[in-house]
Amino acid sequence: MSTVWVLYRQRLRRDRWQLLSWLLSIGVLAWFAVEAITKTFGDEASRAQVLKLATATPAILVLRGLARGPALDAFTFFEIYTFLALLAGFMNTFMAVRHTRAEEESGRAELVSATAAGRWAPLAATVLHGVVANLVLAAAVALGFMGGGLAPGGSVVAGLATGAVGLAFLGVGLLAAEFFSTSRAANGISATLVMVAYLLRGFGDATGPVSPDGMTITAAWPSWISPIGWGQQTFAYTGDRLWPLLLPVGLAAACTAVVVLIMSRRDVGASVLVGRRGRGEARPWLRGPFALAWRLQQGSVIGWCAGGFATGLITGSLGSAIQLTLNSNSSVTAALREMIQAQGTSMTQLLVAALFEIAGVLAAACGVQAILRMRQEEAAGTAEFVLSEPIGRVRWLGSFMGLGAVSVVLVMAFTALGAWLSLVASGDTSTAVGDVWATAFAQLPAALIYLALPAVVFVVWPRATIPLGWALLGLGVVLGVYGGMIGLDQKIVDLSPFTHTPVVTDTGTDWSGGFWMLGIAAVIALIALVSVPRREVGTA
Repeated sequence: MSTVWVLYRQRLRRDRWQLLSWLLSIGVLAWFAVEAITKTFGDEASRAQVLKLATATPAILVLRGLARGPALDAFTFFEIYTFLALLAGFMNTFMAVRHTRAEEESGRAELVSATAAGRWAPLAATVLHGVVANLVLAAAVALGFMGGGLAPGGSVVAGLATGAVGLAFLGVGLLAAEFFSTSRAANGISATLVMVAYLLRGFGDATGPVSPDGMTITAAWPSWISPIGWGQQTFAYTGDRLWPLLLPVGLAAACTAVVVLIMSRRDVGASVLVGRRGRGEARPWLRGPFALAWRLQQGSVIGWCAGGFATGLITGSLGSAIQLTLNSNSSVTAALREMIQAQGTSMTQLLVAALFEIAGVLAAACGVQAILRMRQEEAAGTAEFVLSEPIGRVRWLGSFMGLGAVSVVLVMAFTALGAWLSLVASGDTSTAVGDVWATAFAQLPAALIYLALPAVVFVVWPRATIPLGWALLGLGVVLGVYGGMIGLDQKIVDLSPFTHTPVVTDTGTDWSGGFWMLGIAAVIALIALVSVPRREVGTA
Protein backbone atom coordinates (compact mmCIF):
# COMPACT_ATOMS: atom_id res chain seq x y z
CA MET A 1 0.00 0.00 0.00
CA SER A 2 2.90 2.36 0.76
CA THR A 3 4.21 1.81 -2.78
CA VAL A 4 0.82 2.68 -4.27
CA TRP A 5 0.77 5.83 -2.15
CA VAL A 6 4.23 6.85 -3.37
CA LEU A 7 3.24 6.29 -7.00
CA TYR A 8 -0.03 8.16 -6.47
CA ARG A 9 1.89 11.17 -5.11
CA GLN A 10 4.21 10.97 -8.14
CA ARG A 11 1.21 11.14 -10.47
CA LEU A 12 -0.32 13.97 -8.48
CA ARG A 13 2.91 15.96 -8.62
CA ARG A 14 3.38 15.31 -12.33
CA ASP A 15 -0.19 16.39 -13.15
CA ARG A 16 -0.52 19.19 -10.62
CA TRP A 17 -0.70 22.11 -13.05
CA GLN A 18 -2.40 20.25 -15.88
CA LEU A 19 -5.05 18.72 -13.62
CA LEU A 20 -5.57 21.98 -11.78
CA SER A 21 -6.21 23.72 -15.10
CA TRP A 22 -8.80 21.13 -16.14
CA LEU A 23 -10.64 21.21 -12.79
CA LEU A 24 -10.65 25.00 -12.47
CA SER A 25 -11.75 25.46 -16.08
CA ILE A 26 -14.67 23.05 -15.78
CA GLY A 27 -15.77 24.42 -12.37
CA VAL A 28 -15.53 28.05 -13.50
CA LEU A 29 -17.40 27.21 -16.71
CA ALA A 30 -20.27 25.77 -14.62
CA TRP A 31 -20.40 28.93 -12.52
CA PHE A 32 -20.11 31.20 -15.55
CA ALA A 33 -22.93 29.38 -17.34
CA VAL A 34 -25.32 30.13 -14.48
CA GLU A 35 -24.30 33.80 -14.40
CA ALA A 36 -24.59 34.20 -18.18
CA ILE A 37 -27.95 32.42 -18.42
CA THR A 38 -29.33 34.47 -15.51
CA LYS A 39 -28.24 37.64 -17.27
CA THR A 40 -29.43 36.63 -20.75
CA PHE A 41 -32.61 34.65 -19.94
CA GLY A 42 -33.59 36.13 -16.60
CA ASP A 43 -37.32 35.38 -16.68
CA GLU A 44 -39.07 32.07 -17.11
CA ALA A 45 -41.09 33.25 -20.14
CA SER A 46 -37.96 33.88 -22.23
CA ARG A 47 -36.49 30.52 -21.18
CA ALA A 48 -39.76 28.82 -22.19
CA GLN A 49 -39.54 30.43 -25.65
CA VAL A 50 -35.98 29.19 -26.07
CA LEU A 51 -36.98 25.70 -25.00
CA LYS A 52 -39.85 25.59 -27.52
CA LEU A 53 -37.42 26.63 -30.26
CA ALA A 54 -34.85 24.07 -29.12
CA THR A 55 -37.25 21.13 -28.85
CA ALA A 56 -38.51 21.90 -32.36
CA THR A 57 -34.96 22.03 -33.74
CA PRO A 58 -33.04 18.73 -33.49
CA ALA A 59 -29.83 20.45 -34.59
CA ILE A 60 -29.90 22.48 -31.35
CA LEU A 61 -30.62 19.42 -29.22
CA VAL A 62 -27.60 17.59 -30.63
CA LEU A 63 -25.33 20.31 -29.23
CA ARG A 64 -27.17 20.94 -25.95
CA GLY A 65 -29.07 18.32 -23.98
CA LEU A 66 -32.33 16.99 -22.64
CA ALA A 67 -34.96 19.66 -21.98
CA ARG A 68 -36.61 19.34 -18.55
CA GLY A 69 -38.58 22.56 -18.14
CA PRO A 70 -37.99 26.34 -18.08
CA ALA A 71 -36.84 26.70 -14.43
CA LEU A 72 -33.42 28.37 -14.16
CA ASP A 73 -31.65 25.34 -12.66
CA ALA A 74 -33.11 22.81 -15.12
CA PHE A 75 -32.49 25.19 -18.05
CA THR A 76 -28.84 25.63 -17.00
CA PHE A 77 -28.34 21.85 -16.80
CA PHE A 78 -29.90 21.56 -20.28
CA GLU A 79 -27.55 24.20 -21.68
CA ILE A 80 -24.17 23.22 -20.26
CA TYR A 81 -24.10 19.70 -18.81
CA THR A 82 -23.21 17.84 -22.04
CA PHE A 83 -20.23 20.10 -22.66
CA LEU A 84 -18.98 19.66 -19.07
CA ALA A 85 -19.29 15.88 -19.52
CA LEU A 86 -17.43 16.10 -22.85
CA LEU A 87 -14.54 17.92 -21.16
CA ALA A 88 -14.55 15.38 -18.31
CA GLY A 89 -14.29 12.60 -20.90
CA PHE A 90 -11.25 14.14 -22.60
CA MET A 91 -9.57 14.90 -19.24
CA ASN A 92 -9.88 11.29 -18.10
CA THR A 93 -8.93 9.49 -21.31
CA PHE A 94 -5.77 11.58 -21.69
CA MET A 95 -4.93 11.02 -18.01
CA ALA A 96 -5.38 7.25 -18.29
CA VAL A 97 -3.20 6.93 -21.40
CA ARG A 98 -0.53 9.30 -20.02
CA HIS A 99 0.05 7.10 -16.95
CA THR A 100 -0.18 3.71 -18.68
CA ARG A 101 0.67 3.30 -22.37
CA ALA A 102 2.86 6.43 -22.53
CA GLU A 103 4.86 5.13 -19.55
CA GLU A 104 5.38 1.77 -21.26
CA GLU A 105 6.28 3.49 -24.53
CA SER A 106 8.99 5.57 -22.84
CA GLY A 107 10.39 2.60 -20.89
CA ARG A 108 9.67 4.07 -17.46
CA ALA A 109 7.02 1.44 -16.69
CA GLU A 110 9.60 -1.34 -17.09
CA LEU A 111 11.97 0.43 -14.69
CA VAL A 112 9.20 0.84 -12.11
CA SER A 113 8.06 -2.78 -12.43
CA ALA A 114 11.64 -3.92 -11.73
CA THR A 115 11.46 -2.30 -8.27
CA ALA A 116 9.47 -3.34 -5.21
CA ALA A 117 6.43 -1.65 -6.81
CA GLY A 118 5.94 -4.64 -9.09
CA ARG A 119 3.49 -4.61 -11.95
CA TRP A 120 0.16 -3.88 -10.32
CA ALA A 121 1.00 -0.91 -8.08
CA PRO A 122 1.24 1.58 -11.03
CA LEU A 123 -2.21 0.56 -12.27
CA ALA A 124 -3.66 0.83 -8.75
CA ALA A 125 -2.06 4.27 -8.34
CA THR A 126 -3.48 5.42 -11.70
CA VAL A 127 -6.99 4.23 -10.78
CA LEU A 128 -6.70 5.94 -7.37
CA HIS A 129 -5.47 9.10 -9.10
CA GLY A 130 -8.46 9.03 -11.48
CA VAL A 131 -11.03 8.36 -8.75
CA VAL A 132 -9.76 11.24 -6.58
CA ALA A 133 -9.57 13.57 -9.59
CA ASN A 134 -13.18 12.82 -10.52
CA LEU A 135 -14.39 13.34 -6.96
CA VAL A 136 -12.71 16.75 -6.99
CA LEU A 137 -14.22 17.36 -10.44
CA ALA A 138 -17.69 16.57 -9.08
CA ALA A 139 -17.11 18.97 -6.18
CA ALA A 140 -15.85 21.70 -8.56
CA VAL A 141 -18.95 21.43 -10.77
CA ALA A 142 -21.30 21.36 -7.76
CA LEU A 143 -19.60 24.40 -6.21
CA GLY A 144 -19.71 26.18 -9.56
CA PHE A 145 -23.46 25.68 -9.87
CA MET A 146 -24.05 26.55 -6.19
CA GLY A 147 -21.86 29.63 -6.56
CA GLY A 148 -24.25 30.79 -9.27
CA GLY A 149 -27.18 30.44 -6.87
CA LEU A 150 -28.64 27.05 -7.92
CA ALA A 151 -30.12 24.58 -5.43
CA PRO A 152 -27.44 22.63 -3.47
CA GLY A 153 -29.15 19.24 -3.84
CA GLY A 154 -29.47 19.41 -7.63
CA SER A 155 -25.96 20.91 -7.92
CA VAL A 156 -24.47 17.93 -6.08
CA VAL A 157 -26.33 15.54 -8.40
CA ALA A 158 -25.09 17.49 -11.46
CA GLY A 159 -21.53 17.35 -10.09
CA LEU A 160 -21.77 13.62 -9.42
CA ALA A 161 -23.14 13.07 -12.94
CA THR A 162 -20.13 14.86 -14.45
CA GLY A 163 -17.67 13.01 -12.21
CA ALA A 164 -19.27 9.62 -12.94
CA VAL A 165 -19.02 10.23 -16.70
CA GLY A 166 -15.36 11.13 -16.20
CA LEU A 167 -14.83 7.89 -14.27
CA ALA A 168 -16.41 5.87 -17.10
CA PHE A 169 -14.01 7.39 -19.62
CA LEU A 170 -11.08 6.78 -17.29
CA GLY A 171 -11.90 3.08 -17.68
CA VAL A 172 -12.26 3.50 -21.45
CA GLY A 173 -8.84 5.18 -21.61
CA LEU A 174 -7.23 2.41 -19.55
CA LEU A 175 -8.73 -0.22 -21.86
CA ALA A 176 -7.64 1.62 -25.02
CA ALA A 177 -4.09 1.71 -23.66
CA GLU A 178 -4.11 -2.10 -23.53
CA PHE A 179 -5.15 -2.47 -27.15
CA PHE A 180 -2.70 -0.11 -28.86
CA SER A 181 1.08 -0.09 -28.80
CA THR A 182 1.48 3.70 -28.93
CA SER A 183 0.05 6.46 -26.76
CA ARG A 184 -0.93 8.43 -29.88
CA ALA A 185 -3.15 5.64 -31.16
CA ALA A 186 -4.65 5.07 -27.69
CA ASN A 187 -5.35 8.79 -27.28
CA GLY A 188 -6.84 8.99 -30.77
CA ILE A 189 -9.26 6.10 -30.32
CA SER A 190 -10.19 7.28 -26.80
CA ALA A 191 -10.97 10.80 -27.98
CA THR A 192 -12.99 9.37 -30.87
CA LEU A 193 -15.02 7.24 -28.43
CA VAL A 194 -15.75 10.34 -26.32
CA MET A 195 -17.03 12.12 -29.43
CA VAL A 196 -19.10 9.08 -30.44
CA ALA A 197 -20.67 9.05 -26.96
CA TYR A 198 -21.46 12.75 -27.33
CA LEU A 199 -23.07 12.22 -30.75
CA LEU A 200 -25.04 9.15 -29.64
CA ARG A 201 -26.42 11.21 -26.76
CA GLY A 202 -27.28 13.96 -29.26
CA PHE A 203 -28.93 11.47 -31.61
CA GLY A 204 -31.07 10.15 -28.73
CA ASP A 205 -32.05 13.66 -27.61
CA ALA A 206 -32.84 14.87 -31.13
CA THR A 207 -35.12 11.92 -31.95
CA GLY A 208 -36.89 11.57 -28.57
CA PRO A 209 -40.60 12.39 -28.19
CA VAL A 210 -41.43 15.97 -27.16
CA SER A 211 -44.15 16.82 -24.62
CA PRO A 212 -47.23 18.68 -26.00
CA ASP A 213 -46.11 21.97 -24.40
CA GLY A 214 -42.61 21.65 -25.90
CA MET A 215 -40.92 21.95 -22.50
CA THR A 216 -39.57 18.43 -21.95
CA ILE A 217 -38.12 15.59 -24.02
CA THR A 218 -37.85 11.86 -23.32
CA ALA A 219 -34.55 10.57 -24.65
CA ALA A 220 -34.65 7.90 -27.36
CA TRP A 221 -32.68 4.64 -27.01
CA PRO A 222 -29.35 5.86 -28.53
CA SER A 223 -28.92 8.16 -25.53
CA TRP A 224 -29.01 5.08 -23.25
CA ILE A 225 -25.86 3.60 -24.81
CA SER A 226 -23.81 6.74 -24.10
CA PRO A 227 -22.12 7.46 -20.73
CA ILE A 228 -22.92 11.15 -21.28
CA GLY A 229 -26.57 10.19 -21.77
CA TRP A 230 -26.50 8.22 -18.51
CA GLY A 231 -25.48 11.36 -16.64
CA GLN A 232 -28.43 13.23 -18.17
CA GLN A 233 -30.81 10.62 -16.83
CA THR A 234 -30.14 11.82 -13.28
CA PHE A 235 -32.57 14.67 -14.09
CA ALA A 236 -30.57 17.02 -11.86
CA TYR A 237 -32.77 19.72 -10.27
CA THR A 238 -36.00 18.11 -11.53
CA GLY A 239 -35.70 14.49 -10.37
CA ASP A 240 -32.32 14.16 -8.61
CA ARG A 241 -32.03 10.47 -9.43
CA LEU A 242 -28.77 8.77 -8.46
CA TRP A 243 -29.38 5.24 -9.74
CA PRO A 244 -28.39 6.05 -13.39
CA LEU A 245 -24.87 6.77 -12.11
CA LEU A 246 -24.44 3.07 -11.41
CA LEU A 247 -24.09 2.62 -15.19
CA PRO A 248 -20.94 4.76 -15.71
CA VAL A 249 -19.43 3.46 -12.46
CA GLY A 250 -20.16 -0.09 -13.61
CA LEU A 251 -18.59 0.60 -17.01
CA ALA A 252 -15.44 1.93 -15.30
CA ALA A 253 -15.28 -1.17 -13.06
CA ALA A 254 -15.82 -3.53 -16.02
CA CYS A 255 -13.12 -1.84 -18.12
CA THR A 256 -10.67 -1.97 -15.19
CA ALA A 257 -11.40 -5.69 -14.67
CA VAL A 258 -10.71 -6.39 -18.36
CA VAL A 259 -7.49 -4.36 -18.11
CA VAL A 260 -6.35 -6.51 -15.15
CA LEU A 261 -7.15 -9.67 -17.14
CA ILE A 262 -5.21 -8.46 -20.18
CA MET A 263 -2.24 -7.25 -18.14
CA SER A 264 -1.94 -10.63 -16.45
CA ARG A 265 -1.41 -12.23 -19.89
CA ARG A 266 0.85 -9.80 -21.74
CA ASP A 267 4.41 -8.52 -21.44
CA VAL A 268 5.32 -4.95 -20.52
CA GLY A 269 5.36 -2.92 -23.75
CA ALA A 270 3.17 -5.41 -25.67
CA SER A 271 -0.41 -4.73 -26.73
CA VAL A 272 -3.51 -6.65 -27.79
CA LEU A 273 -3.32 -5.25 -31.32
CA VAL A 274 0.22 -5.88 -32.47
CA GLY A 275 1.78 -3.30 -34.76
CA ARG A 276 3.32 -4.39 -38.02
CA ARG A 277 7.03 -5.20 -38.03
CA GLY A 278 9.12 -2.54 -39.69
CA ARG A 279 10.89 -3.16 -43.00
CA GLY A 280 14.61 -3.81 -43.04
CA GLU A 281 15.09 -1.04 -45.59
CA ALA A 282 13.00 2.03 -46.29
CA ARG A 283 10.82 2.17 -49.39
CA PRO A 284 12.14 4.30 -52.28
CA TRP A 285 9.53 7.00 -51.74
CA LEU A 286 10.58 7.53 -48.10
CA ARG A 287 13.32 9.99 -49.01
CA GLY A 288 12.00 13.41 -48.08
CA PRO A 289 10.79 15.10 -44.89
CA PHE A 290 7.16 15.13 -46.12
CA ALA A 291 7.22 11.37 -46.66
CA LEU A 292 8.74 10.92 -43.20
CA ALA A 293 6.04 13.12 -41.64
CA TRP A 294 3.37 11.02 -43.39
CA ARG A 295 5.04 7.76 -42.29
CA LEU A 296 5.07 8.97 -38.67
CA GLN A 297 1.46 10.14 -38.62
CA GLN A 298 -0.41 7.98 -41.11
CA GLY A 299 -2.15 5.97 -38.37
CA SER A 300 -3.49 8.99 -36.52
CA VAL A 301 -4.53 10.72 -39.78
CA ILE A 302 -6.50 7.62 -40.80
CA GLY A 303 -8.11 7.60 -37.33
CA TRP A 304 -9.18 11.26 -37.59
CA CYS A 305 -10.57 10.63 -41.09
CA ALA A 306 -12.56 7.64 -39.77
CA GLY A 307 -13.96 9.89 -37.02
CA GLY A 308 -14.97 12.47 -39.63
CA PHE A 309 -16.60 9.79 -41.82
CA ALA A 310 -18.59 8.49 -38.80
CA THR A 311 -19.71 12.06 -38.00
CA GLY A 312 -20.87 12.45 -41.59
CA LEU A 313 -22.83 9.19 -41.50
CA ILE A 314 -24.57 10.28 -38.28
CA THR A 315 -25.40 13.64 -39.88
CA GLY A 316 -27.08 11.96 -42.81
CA SER A 317 -28.92 9.48 -40.59
CA LEU A 318 -30.36 12.32 -38.58
CA GLY A 319 -31.77 13.88 -41.77
CA SER A 320 -34.60 11.36 -42.09
CA ALA A 321 -35.21 11.41 -38.32
CA ILE A 322 -35.67 15.17 -38.48
CA GLN A 323 -38.28 14.89 -41.19
CA LEU A 324 -40.26 12.41 -39.06
CA THR A 325 -40.02 14.74 -36.06
CA LEU A 326 -41.25 17.72 -38.06
CA ASN A 327 -44.12 15.83 -39.62
CA SER A 328 -45.31 14.42 -36.27
CA ASN A 329 -45.29 17.81 -34.52
CA SER A 330 -46.19 20.25 -37.27
CA SER A 331 -48.13 22.61 -34.96
CA VAL A 332 -44.98 23.34 -32.98
CA THR A 333 -42.59 23.59 -35.91
CA ALA A 334 -44.69 25.48 -38.46
CA ALA A 335 -43.55 28.93 -37.34
CA LEU A 336 -39.98 27.75 -37.00
CA ARG A 337 -40.02 26.25 -40.51
CA GLU A 338 -41.28 29.53 -41.95
CA MET A 339 -38.58 31.46 -40.09
CA ILE A 340 -35.83 29.16 -41.35
CA GLN A 341 -37.09 29.25 -44.92
CA ALA A 342 -37.19 33.05 -44.75
CA GLN A 343 -33.45 32.93 -44.01
CA GLY A 344 -32.84 30.94 -47.19
CA THR A 345 -31.92 27.67 -45.51
CA SER A 346 -33.57 24.39 -44.49
CA MET A 347 -33.72 22.27 -41.36
CA THR A 348 -31.38 19.71 -42.93
CA GLN A 349 -28.90 22.43 -43.81
CA LEU A 350 -29.03 23.68 -40.23
CA LEU A 351 -28.29 20.21 -38.93
CA VAL A 352 -25.45 19.66 -41.40
CA ALA A 353 -23.93 23.01 -40.42
CA ALA A 354 -24.24 22.23 -36.68
CA LEU A 355 -22.69 18.76 -36.88
CA PHE A 356 -20.02 19.88 -39.32
CA GLU A 357 -18.89 22.29 -36.60
CA ILE A 358 -17.93 19.19 -34.63
CA ALA A 359 -16.16 17.78 -37.68
CA GLY A 360 -14.37 21.13 -38.03
CA VAL A 361 -13.07 20.72 -34.47
CA LEU A 362 -11.86 17.20 -35.36
CA ALA A 363 -10.04 18.61 -38.41
CA ALA A 364 -8.49 21.36 -36.31
CA ALA A 365 -7.34 18.79 -33.73
CA CYS A 366 -5.74 16.78 -36.55
CA GLY A 367 -3.86 19.91 -37.63
CA VAL A 368 -2.71 20.63 -34.07
CA GLN A 369 -1.47 17.06 -33.72
CA ALA A 370 0.74 17.41 -36.82
CA ILE A 371 2.73 20.19 -35.11
CA LEU A 372 2.73 18.43 -31.73
CA ARG A 373 4.38 15.44 -33.39
CA MET A 374 7.24 17.74 -34.45
CA ARG A 375 7.76 18.74 -30.83
CA GLN A 376 7.71 15.08 -29.75
CA GLU A 377 10.33 14.25 -32.37
CA GLU A 378 12.48 17.13 -31.15
CA ALA A 379 12.10 16.18 -27.47
CA ALA A 380 13.00 12.54 -28.27
CA GLY A 381 16.14 13.68 -30.07
CA THR A 382 15.24 12.14 -33.44
CA ALA A 383 14.72 15.53 -35.07
CA GLU A 384 18.45 16.25 -34.78
CA PHE A 385 19.24 13.13 -36.86
CA VAL A 386 16.88 14.36 -39.58
CA LEU A 387 18.34 17.86 -39.56
CA SER A 388 21.90 16.49 -39.73
CA GLU A 389 21.04 15.64 -43.34
CA PRO A 390 20.89 18.38 -46.03
CA ILE A 391 17.37 19.37 -44.98
CA GLY A 392 16.82 22.95 -43.91
CA ARG A 393 14.63 23.82 -40.95
CA VAL A 394 12.20 25.69 -43.18
CA ARG A 395 11.71 22.57 -45.31
CA TRP A 396 11.38 20.45 -42.16
CA LEU A 397 8.69 22.68 -40.62
CA GLY A 398 7.03 23.21 -44.00
CA SER A 399 6.73 19.45 -44.51
CA PHE A 400 4.89 18.92 -41.23
CA MET A 401 2.67 21.94 -41.87
CA GLY A 402 1.97 20.69 -45.39
CA LEU A 403 1.00 17.28 -44.07
CA GLY A 404 -1.21 18.99 -41.45
CA ALA A 405 -2.98 20.97 -44.20
CA VAL A 406 -3.53 17.82 -46.27
CA SER A 407 -4.85 16.02 -43.16
CA VAL A 408 -7.31 18.84 -42.42
CA VAL A 409 -8.66 18.67 -45.97
CA LEU A 410 -8.91 14.86 -45.83
CA VAL A 411 -10.87 14.89 -42.54
CA MET A 412 -13.45 17.32 -43.92
CA ALA A 413 -13.61 15.47 -47.26
CA PHE A 414 -14.39 12.17 -45.51
CA THR A 415 -16.99 13.95 -43.33
CA ALA A 416 -18.72 15.31 -46.43
CA LEU A 417 -18.50 11.91 -48.14
CA GLY A 418 -20.17 10.19 -45.16
CA ALA A 419 -22.95 12.78 -44.95
CA TRP A 420 -23.53 12.73 -48.72
CA LEU A 421 -23.74 8.92 -48.86
CA SER A 422 -26.05 8.77 -45.85
CA LEU A 423 -28.38 11.53 -47.11
CA VAL A 424 -28.61 9.97 -50.57
CA ALA A 425 -29.29 6.52 -49.06
CA SER A 426 -32.10 7.97 -46.90
CA GLY A 427 -33.80 9.42 -50.01
CA ASP A 428 -33.21 13.07 -49.08
CA THR A 429 -33.49 15.10 -52.31
CA SER A 430 -33.14 18.56 -50.78
CA THR A 431 -30.40 20.95 -51.80
CA ALA A 432 -28.57 20.13 -48.57
CA VAL A 433 -27.28 16.92 -50.23
CA GLY A 434 -25.18 18.96 -52.62
CA ASP A 435 -24.38 21.64 -50.08
CA VAL A 436 -22.54 19.25 -47.73
CA TRP A 437 -19.39 19.70 -49.84
CA ALA A 438 -19.61 23.50 -49.58
CA THR A 439 -20.33 23.24 -45.84
CA ALA A 440 -17.26 21.04 -45.39
CA PHE A 441 -15.14 23.53 -47.37
CA ALA A 442 -16.42 26.34 -45.13
CA GLN A 443 -14.88 24.64 -42.07
CA LEU A 444 -11.35 24.57 -43.55
CA PRO A 445 -10.19 28.16 -42.81
CA ALA A 446 -10.81 27.92 -39.05
CA ALA A 447 -9.12 24.51 -38.90
CA LEU A 448 -6.07 25.83 -40.81
CA ILE A 449 -5.66 28.63 -38.26
CA TYR A 450 -5.26 25.92 -35.62
CA LEU A 451 -2.51 24.42 -37.76
CA ALA A 452 -0.63 27.72 -38.03
CA LEU A 453 -0.98 28.91 -34.41
CA PRO A 454 0.82 25.96 -32.73
CA ALA A 455 3.49 26.19 -35.44
CA VAL A 456 4.34 29.70 -34.23
CA VAL A 457 4.31 28.51 -30.61
CA PHE A 458 6.63 25.64 -31.62
CA VAL A 459 9.09 28.14 -33.06
CA VAL A 460 8.88 30.79 -30.34
CA TRP A 461 8.28 28.73 -27.18
CA PRO A 462 8.93 25.03 -27.93
CA ARG A 463 8.25 23.70 -24.41
CA ALA A 464 4.73 25.19 -24.45
CA THR A 465 3.80 23.66 -27.82
CA ILE A 466 1.75 20.72 -26.49
CA PRO A 467 -0.18 22.38 -23.60
CA LEU A 468 -0.68 25.68 -25.44
CA GLY A 469 -1.68 23.97 -28.68
CA TRP A 470 -4.52 22.08 -27.04
CA ALA A 471 -5.43 25.04 -24.80
CA LEU A 472 -5.86 27.36 -27.81
CA LEU A 473 -8.11 24.82 -29.52
CA GLY A 474 -10.16 24.27 -26.35
CA LEU A 475 -10.58 28.01 -25.85
CA GLY A 476 -11.69 28.43 -29.46
CA VAL A 477 -14.31 25.69 -29.06
CA VAL A 478 -15.64 27.14 -25.80
CA LEU A 479 -15.94 30.65 -27.26
CA GLY A 480 -17.04 29.79 -30.79
CA VAL A 481 -19.30 26.77 -30.36
CA TYR A 482 -20.64 27.25 -26.84
CA GLY A 483 -20.08 30.97 -26.17
CA GLY A 484 -23.43 31.99 -27.61
CA MET A 485 -25.25 29.27 -25.69
CA ILE A 486 -24.00 30.49 -22.32
CA GLY A 487 -24.52 34.16 -23.12
CA LEU A 488 -20.94 35.38 -23.58
CA ASP A 489 -20.49 38.90 -24.94
CA GLN A 490 -20.31 38.86 -28.75
CA LYS A 491 -16.92 40.65 -28.74
CA ILE A 492 -15.48 37.74 -26.74
CA VAL A 493 -17.21 35.13 -28.91
CA ASP A 494 -15.77 36.80 -32.03
CA LEU A 495 -12.24 35.98 -30.82
CA SER A 496 -12.81 32.37 -31.88
CA PRO A 497 -12.14 31.46 -35.54
CA PHE A 498 -15.10 29.05 -35.43
CA THR A 499 -17.43 32.07 -35.03
CA HIS A 500 -16.50 33.35 -38.49
CA THR A 501 -17.08 30.10 -40.40
CA PRO A 502 -19.33 30.84 -43.42
CA VAL A 503 -22.88 29.42 -43.28
CA VAL A 504 -24.04 27.91 -46.57
CA THR A 505 -27.58 28.98 -47.62
CA ASP A 506 -29.69 28.77 -50.77
CA THR A 507 -29.89 32.55 -51.15
CA GLY A 508 -26.15 33.15 -51.31
CA THR A 509 -23.28 32.36 -48.98
CA ASP A 510 -21.11 35.11 -47.51
CA TRP A 511 -17.57 33.70 -47.86
CA SER A 512 -15.79 36.87 -46.67
CA GLY A 513 -15.13 35.46 -43.17
CA GLY A 514 -13.55 32.36 -44.67
CA PHE A 515 -11.27 34.34 -46.98
CA TRP A 516 -10.16 36.55 -44.09
CA MET A 517 -9.31 33.52 -41.98
CA LEU A 518 -7.39 31.90 -44.86
CA GLY A 519 -5.33 35.08 -45.12
CA ILE A 520 -4.70 35.16 -41.36
CA ALA A 521 -3.67 31.48 -41.37
CA ALA A 522 -1.26 32.13 -44.26
CA VAL A 523 0.35 35.10 -42.48
CA ILE A 524 0.78 33.16 -39.21
CA ALA A 525 2.26 30.20 -41.11
CA LEU A 526 4.66 32.54 -42.92
CA ILE A 527 5.81 34.01 -39.59
CA ALA A 528 6.58 30.51 -38.33
CA LEU A 529 8.52 29.58 -41.49
CA VAL A 530 10.54 32.80 -41.48
CA SER A 531 11.38 32.50 -37.78
CA VAL A 532 12.30 28.82 -37.51
CA PRO A 533 15.91 29.14 -38.84
CA ARG A 534 16.69 31.49 -35.93
CA ARG A 535 16.12 29.04 -33.10
CA GLU A 536 18.12 26.11 -31.79
CA VAL A 537 16.90 22.54 -32.10
CA GLY A 538 17.23 20.44 -28.96
CA THR A 539 15.47 18.28 -26.41
CA ALA A 540 14.79 21.04 -23.87
